[in-house]
Amino acid sequence: MGKHSDFRYNTGATKVPWAAVGENYNESDLMEIVKFLMQGEGAEYEAALALVRDGVSKLGKVSTPPGKLSLGSQVEAAEAACNEYLGTDSSTFVTNATAGFEIAYKYANLQPGDEVIVPAITFVATMAYPLAVGAKLVFADVDPKTINMDPKDVERKITSKTKMIVPVHIGGYPVDLDPIIALAKKHNILVLEDAAHAFGAMYKGRKVGTIGDFASFSFHEVKNITSFGEGGIATTTIPGFAPEMKRARFFGTDFTKPIKNWLYNVTPIQGKYAPFVALNSSTTEIQGLGLKLQVSRNEEIIAARRSAAAYLNERFAVCDAIIPQDLGNEDVKPTFHLYLLQIDPEKAGGDVQTLKRKLEEKSVTNIPHFGPLYRFKVVSDMGYDQDEIAKTCPVCEEVFYKRFTHLPLYGLTPEQLEYMADAVLEAVAEMQRGE
Repeated sequence: MGKHSDFRYNTGATKVPWAAVGENYNESDLMEIVKFLMQGEGAEYEAALALVRDGVSKLGKVSTPPGKLSLGSQVEAAEAACNEYLGTDSSTFVTNATAGFEIAYKYANLQPGDEVIVPAITFVATMAYPLAVGAKLVFADVDPKTINMDPKDVERKITSKTKMIVPVHIGGYPVDLDPIIALAKKHNILVLEDAAHAFGAMYKGRKVGTIGDFASFSFHEVKNITSFGEGGIATTTIPGFAPEMKRARFFGTDFTKPIKNWLYNVTPIQGKYAPFVALNSSTTEIQGLGLKLQVSRNEEIIAARRSAAAYLNERFAVCDAIIPQDLGNEDVKPTFHLYLLQIDPEKAGGDVQTLKRKLEEKSVTNIPHFGPLYRFKVVSDMGYDQDEIAKTCPVCEEVFYKRFTHLPLYGLTPEQLEYMADAVLEAVAEMQRGE
């Protein structure tokens, strides 16, 4: 028998081998990947590309392709890097943050009628699974300072049917977790941290994503660091569940007790109240490599983003109509994924909708990033009354329609950052003059 590089196929020196990778990528394919990752045009670019093409051709003659493209050593290395960075032993690399959420929701054994408290403002991924299985969404109002879930409103909305609370660290600014964790323990409720924006954020000396029962980070293309476009890390603090979460990533495959005459078994994953069936959210080696590389420079990225946010705060200090981004403190350290720009409508002479239009006219990209979840058609068509929910989330209505938007912080030249600050100040001044 030949060497086994994968549990499925013998890829060694057998007389009739069966390759673990069906069709390998060749030199021509690799050049297309290089051109995609390093785009350009013009004579200088084409000359440099020709040199690379020649080098890749030579490399192709003396190299061998990988024997595994998914859930291999690179994925393991990425998980190890995340474990070291976060201070956990449970990092599980999944297709995206949403897949991590789904594992947590399945662990909670959500059923129709069970209640899940989510913030009124977040991305649809936070609520998609509960909505899909018929659980009841309960929308918590937001803190006007951070746009994060308001723990006091969470307390008001807990019932005997509440199974999960899902705080979302919007823009990478940590939610005030202590009161939420205390409420959850008091009422036997699971806490799932939506940490999509918050890889590297700190809350009272601990990394965000290692405090609740579950958490999931996103490495989608727009996040602070990425894993070639998509990917997520799921974590857990449930005792003994870390190995189970890895099995939950790939159909509940179990090698410890294989069925007769076969290599493995497929077993359910034990949830909080009952077992559940796992599906497939496995990731590729290329994604793992990309994540491992970018984790190593995450602190530098956060520092650069914080510096840009501090610059904007300094510039906006001359205008009392602008409420700048909170930069955090010793207990709260954001990732500065987004810059939260708020205005006082009375002092500014108008609401944020006017400011947004003026910034667009000045070619400054801005967006409030997420809207009120209860306003989406998918929610109303599932039987929710938008207007009634809005009455229970007055801060959400106020800040979204009148007070806040988000600005970019990264990848800007000093001149672009300066122009953006100038444009915001000019736009507010125009509003104050009634222009």
